[in-house]
Order: sequence, then structure tokens, then C-alpha cells
Amino acid sequence: MMIDCVVRQQIFLFAIVCFVPMSTAQETVTLERDFAIPATDEGLPGAGPIRRADWFQNVWQNRRETFAKRTTEDRGAIVFLGDSITQGWNDDFGGSFPGVKVANRGISGDTTRGMLVRLDEDVLSTEPAAVVMLMGTNDLEEQADSKTIAGNVELIVDKLQSANAKMPIVLCLVMPSSESKNRPAAKIKELNSTLSEAVRGDSMITVVDTWTLFADSAGDAKLEEFPDLLHPNAAGYAKWKAALHPVLATLRIMDVEADDRPIEPGFESLFNGKDLTGWGYRATPEKMRAGRERWIRNDTSVSWPLVEADISFPGKQSTPENRYVAINGRLVVTTPPEGRKIQQLWTTREFPDDFTLRLEFRATPNADSGVFIREPQLQCRDFVLAGPYKDLKNYRPQQWNDLEVVVKGGVARCTCNGEVIEEALKVPATGPIGLEGDRGQVEYRRIRIKTTH
Repeated sequence: MMIDCVVRQQIFLFAIVCFVPMSTAQETVTLERDFAIPATDEGLPGAGPIRRADWFQNVWQNRRETFAKRTTEDRGAIVFLGDSITQGWNDDFGGSFPGVKVANRGISGDTTRGMLVRLDEDVLSTEPAAVVMLMGTNDLEEQADSKTIAGNVELIVDKLQSANAKMPIVLCLVMPSSESKNRPAAKIKELNSTLSEAVRGDSMITVVDTWTLFADSAGDAKLEEFPDLLHPNAAGYAKWKAALHPVLATLRIMDVEADDRPIEPGFESLFNGKDLTGWGYRATPEKMRAGRERWIRNDTSVSWPLVEADISFPGKQSTPENRYVAINGRLVVTTPPEGRKIQQLWTTREFPDDFTLRLEFRATPNADSGVFIREPQLQCRDFVLAGPYKDLKNYRPQQWNDLEVVVKGGVARCTCNGEVIEEALKVPATGPIGLEGDRGQVEYRRIRIKTTH
């Protein structure tokens, strides 16, 4: 009887061990892992400051323990990597990205080197679908120079791309703050320039100009969006979300359904919403070549490829270098990896008759594009930041806007959301419709025309 009782107890204990839920077992392992900040910088990757104040050590450890518990749940998410500005958006991002799996990996007070140290466990362990990065402001407070900060960002990018070379990365420029916060405008501008140059030419990285988006005329944060001149409030986060939305749409993460509203009677579509049929590159004319030479001579950072012969793209979803892409009903002029890249996509048809052209456009912060009316270019930009029509009352930043061009007798009247932007733009007797690309991303949809014979 004694032996039988012992055997039963052993079987009971074995059952308890074997049937502990896996989630509980994983949490036990997680809590046993050491998420403390390394005591010294010795052997750590990167360069520059790592914070070790008591308050920061507590935040760092608590946040990282929480991240570890969510690793499985957050697998395949869009991961936001950053500091207090990212953490302050809350783990659910205030519902800003409905239908999108997102994970917040921001730690208040963190520096770029700290993010590099924790990258494997906090980010790469989730096998992210994409990573949105905002970092560097705390490094500036710690007196790190822009080259050191950019060097850490490059190491973070290298590790992300080593893990998944096709993973999109969105790099948000450091937001404005204030000299009173040891983050003067000149230092932030220098850092943002260095960061942009560090990732220049990388087609997997999209830079979003979140500095120009928020800066006042002096280059500092605005109290109505950054009450403490460092952290955004609800209005600030709403603007950040709006700035990211078009980029995430181009990455096919948001706006996955095409706009299928019918066009007005008498109009015909110039873009079928699925591919670039009816559009192409035209040989660069001599007049434009001369302008290109002058421009590049004054600014060698600008890329402006020449087109030697006409080429069209029937049935193609994108141009060869992916500058113009048809995505879910939108003709997207993508953000160029070169920073600024001048290109034009034209209709293969010409329009000699009077016509009414209507379309909708959406631009990322400070983006610059244009619509060619037979030949002259009508600026089509993020007007509030890039101009030239900065005083428009109806323009909707980072949202869809209506553009209408009415051509009669060689003169075009142009409106944006019903406001006149050009009363009498002179145009030649015939020519195609074109879309320019320069900096940032601009999307077009519902491009339609009604001709009058």
C-alpha cells in the first residue's frame, strides 16, 4: 500500500509538470532572463551614450519584460522602434491603425545605442513585417554628435536588413524640440541631414519628413502640438499618423481596397487603377535638358535621369525603377531613395481639344510633384509646407484633395478643393498630361478627363 501511494504521488506530480500551460512556462522563462542595462559600455555594439539613471533602468527593464511576454503575440507586426515619443503613443497607438497589426517598442529616455543593444530581443524576435524608426533626440540631449548617432542608426539598419533584406523600413526624421530642452533647431537639422545622407540610395528605406511637418518658423516645436516642447499631444500624434498613412498604403499595409466610385458622365479614365496602360516616359526634350544641366550644376545632390527614347508601359504595374507604381487604384509617385529625383510620366495620348481634367492627390509632408498640362507644370505638392499655395483654406494635409483643370482656348483655370490656384495658366495648343516626381511621395487617383470638340 505504501509503495502504491508513492507511485500515485509521483504520477500526480509528473502530470502537474507535464500539463503546465505553455504560455505560463514561457512567461517563467521570460522572467528569468536578465533585461537589465549592461553595467558598462565594454563590448557593446555602437558608440555614444547609454543611459543608466535609476529611473531609466526601471523603465528599461519593465518595458523589456513586457515586450518579451508579447513576442509571440506581436509576431509579424509593424514594429515602431523609438524612445518616449514612440512609447507615449501607447501600445495600441490609440486606435490609429485599425486592421493593422502593430507593436510598440518605444522606451522612454532611450538612445540609439540602447536601441541597438536591445534590437535582437525586442524587435527581430518578432520577425516584423516592417519597422518604423524615430530616434536620436535623447542622444542630442546627451551631447552626442550627428555622425555618432547616424552611425548607430546605420548599424540598426544593417541588422534589420541582415535578418530580412526585403523588410521595409520607414525612417522618421527627428522631430523639432527646443534649445531649452538641450535640443536646438540647428543640431536637429544637422542630425536629420546626416541621417538622410546615411540611408541615401537604399530602396528599402522610406524617409518621412517629420521635422518639417512640425517645425515652426524658427525650427522649434509648437506648444499646441508639443506642450512640453518635446512630446506630442493628441494633435501631434494625429499628424504623425497622417504622415505615415500614405507610406503604409504604398507598402500595401493600409488602404488595401481600391476606390471604386464611378466617374461622372461624359468623363473617361486616364488611369485604370491596375497598371500603367496609357502611360509612359517620353524622350527628354532639349529645353528640359538645358534646365537639367543648370539645376544639377547648382545642386549635385539632385538626380535627374535622361530619357533617350519614348517608352510605354502597357500592362505593367510599375516603371522599371519602381518610381511610378499602380497600387489598389492609386498611381503612386514613390519617395525616391536618392532624396530628390526628377522624373516625368506622361500619357501616351495628346489632347488638342478643350478639356476638363479632374483628379485626387495625396502628398506626404513637404512632398513635391506636379501635373503637366500639355507642357507647363502645375505645382502639385504638400501645399501647406512646400508651397507655392500656402494660404489655401481648404487644403487637407496628408489627405485626399481634389484638383480640377479647365482648359479653354489655350488657357487653364486650376482649382484645389474649389479654391483657385491658377486663374489663367497659358498652355500650348496640344500635348499630353504628365505627372512629375521630385521629393517625397505623391499619390493620384480617379484621373479622368472630359474633352470638348
